Amino acid sequence: MEMSTLAQFRIFYNHTIYPELRRLERLRKRLLGLLFIAAFLLIGILIFEIYLHIWVVTLFLSIPITFFLFFLGYRIRTFVQTFKPQVMRLVLDFIDDQPNIGELSYTAIGGIEKENFLRSEIFVTPAPIYQTEDSIEGKVGQMPFTLCEMIVREDSPVRNRTNYVFKGIFLHAVFTEETEGRIVIWPREYRQYLSRSIRHFNQQGGRNVDYEVMNDKFRETFMTYALEDTHVVGTLSEPMQDAIVNYRQETGKEIYLSFIDEEIFIAITEPKNILEPFIFKSNVSFELVRSFFEDISLLLSIVEDFDQTH
Repeated sequence: MEMSTLAQFRIFYNHTIYPELRRLERLRKRLLGLLFIAAFLLIGILIFEIYLHIWVVTLFLSIPITFFLFFLGYRIRTFVQTFKPQVMRLVLDFIDDQPNIGELSYTAIGGIEKENFLRSEIFVTPAPIYQTEDSIEGKVGQMPFTLCEMIVREDSPVRNRTNYVFKGIFLHAVFTEETEGRIVIWPREYRQYLSRSIRHFNQQGGRNVDYEVMNDKFRETFMTYALEDTHVVGTLSEPMQDAIVNYRQETGKEIYLSFIDEEIFIAITEPKNILEPFIFKSNVSFELVRSFFEDISLLLSIVEDFDQTH
């Protein structure tokens, strides 16, 4: 990512996002104060009961405390549910002011449909547990896209539990011109966990085409597979390949890409829930929103690069 863009975002953060975070921080502190009051009252009732041993009085006193705790739980849940949309919309306001990015819309529920996820051919799975939220829609140039937070799990073949298939941000974009060909790009480090996906793609006629990738760093970091007669060279520009490699090295997050005819699929792993607020510590942090901004910016820049080079 260009430093100038990040510097501009820092200025936007100071003038627009920071004041909103401060407002939300005051709300968080009030909730924390109420939580401490509730804990103090509960301890007081416990001590009172130990001292007097009058259960009827204790029960009578506990009734309003119980209602207060339910009210406090509702306030905390409301704070958590409203924090992310308010901050996310501010970040998106900055992103959609960038050249070639259309107006972005956000909804807390919904996301990419399961059939589109499976069509990416990045992960071969029945995906019995498939959850999406925080859907963002818009256009990059003339290419419409949808991205969302996603969790995909499946049953473990050896243990009585479910395993993560993917957890992070997933993007689906559609190229405006009809094209043919299939390319899938997987992290080389995770080859042993992708054997099922690679085998499935090979059965469709795919083959390893690492030798067609001229960027040494990209070739060392990723495996590239494609169907025969698919034009691989130029799918991603050299600067974009460098940007993807650098992003992975700086963040430690894995990136997966596929180009299935005129559709583009990109996945970025994210171990934490994005922009989830804390209750017991401050949320006023540039780093809290910077990670989200950089993830979304990288996804859109890949789509933009494809749009401009094709």
